Amino acid sequence: MLKQVTLAAVAALGLAAPATAAETEVHITDYDFPFEGPFGSFDQMQLQRGLQIYTEVCAACHGLQYVAFRNLHDEGGPGLPEDQVRAYAAQFEVFDEALADGDGDWRPATPNDKFPKSAMAEAPDLSLMAKSRAGFHGPYGTGLNQLFKGMGGPEYITSLLAGYEEAPECAPEDFPGYYNVAFNAGGFPEECIDEEGHHKAPGSWIAMPPPLLGDDVVYADGHPATVVETSKDVTAFLMWTAEPKLEARKQAGFTAVLFLGILAVLLYLTNKRIWYRAKYGKPEE
Repeated sequence: MLKQVTLAAVAALGLAAPATAAETEVHITDYDFPFEGPFGSFDQMQLQRGLQIYTEVCAACHGLQYVAFRNLHDEGGPGLPEDQVRAYAAQFEVFDEALADGDGDWRPATPNDKFPKSAMAEAPDLSLMAKSRAGFHGPYGTGLNQLFKGMGGPEYITSLLAGYEEAPECAPEDFPGYYNVAFNAGGFPEECIDEEGHHKAPGSWIAMPPPLLGDDVVYADGHPATVVETSKDVTAFLMWTAEPKLEARKQAGFTAVLFLGILAVLLYLTNKRIWYRAKYGKPEE
């Protein structure tokens, strides 16, 4: 079940003109992801769909410079076979300084190479985007808001990708950018600000055009390709790039808590036995 919330926030993602001084209200939707919660894990098919979205839509501008192609084969990730990883990597070119007698030259990428950097200077790298953005801002900070409200980077990214709407009537037609109800760091027309400095509409105008239009990507597994579904799929993939060892970390944490619980019980019983005579004397035979 989806839950939409309205909140006041500050600057989050610098892809557009500077925001006005007025407080900006944005709409962030609480989407359900399979990797959330202490026992959540990535959906391999969703990660593969997200990889497809990144390749066909996002890679033209945004890079993943901290992710190696070989990680696409890792357990807990997209799980591509090794031959598919090699074929996928070969679609990209990387600059190798060892070629051309040390002058460097371009060559097809191999699984040991990392994804290219962003092709545009103003396009941020997406490797860690899902961990660096927050669905809530406020006195509790990003971590506690994620813990208690269930709203973090994945919710923010999905809401942003699916948050493009028709501009409000108060906005002039020639105002630069694209209206997005989840983005708060962009430009905002003076015509949409009241006398008290409050914005009449949520969100702001972002420089990036809508990257997902709905049904513009065809999934091999027949999964629906609506704007919301494709946004969730690519967001899940970006969450994996930001934390590829998520499942291993959760498993290690659960194991540690289990052993600590057992140790606490043993220490309690040991303490009780050691201090029994001091409290009650020698037990009767």
